[in-house]
Amino acid sequence: MIKRTGLSVLILTLSFLAIGGCSSGGGGGGVCPELTVGIEVCDPDAGPFSLVIDNGFFPVVVGSETVLEGVDDEGVLIRVEITVPGDTEMVAGVNTRVLVETEFEDGEIVEISRNFFAQAPDGTVCYFGEDVDNIEDGEVVNNDGSWRAGENGNRPGVIMPADPEAGMVFQQEAAPGIAEDQAEVIALGEEIDVPAGMFDDTLTTEDCNPLDGSMDLKVYVDGIGLAIDEAAELISF
Repeated sequence: MIKRTGLSVLILTLSFLAIGGCSSGGGGGGVCPELTVGIEVCDPDAGPFSLVIDNGFFPVVVGSETVLEGVDDEGVLIRVEITVPGDTEMVAGVNTRVLVETEFEDGEIVEISRNFFAQAPDGTVCYFGEDVDNIEDGEVVNNDGSWRAGENGNRPGVIMPADPEAGMVFQQEAAPGIAEDQAEVIALGEEIDVPAGMFDDTLTTEDCNPLDGSMDLKVYVDGIGLAIDEAAELISF
């Protein structure tokens, strides 16, 4: 199991900051906190939306590639490759930028997702859905987790607010019964030490899935984006 001193200190610090987060709010595990930020800014008629996504903590820049790696609690080597090839996709009448996320376990591809984003006029990054291929032994076995705004009552969510502040709780995915993840900003400016370097211009979220009660710690770096996703840490960008 990979151990990073900076990450260990961060997690210990955030374990105190996270009190009142996803694991609280009425009886323990699985209860997500109350939302404090509305998603109306991402409604399709709230534009005009932009393909230029320059929000500091969630930039989506054509030609960029970010790679995270780590070892999970079961000893599996996790690798996540995030690329922005330059493709666009119309979703719910909005032209969105495509971000491709490829996930590996012990060198084998287990998931490829095409994610759809656009930036609202105030700088909020809106999430319009994803097409997911779940893969086993090199074959696509299902598309579980796929959703698009504008279909079956789904709405675009807020993947990153324009001006995030500690205590904000926002819905990232708004596909009832399929994808309802939300995030709480639990810290700003915590120093992290990952393989790609040391950073202190950070934003930390505790993500909560109300469908199954699972939680996930993520750290974003200004100008880069995702730098820690549970066991996976930034190795290149």
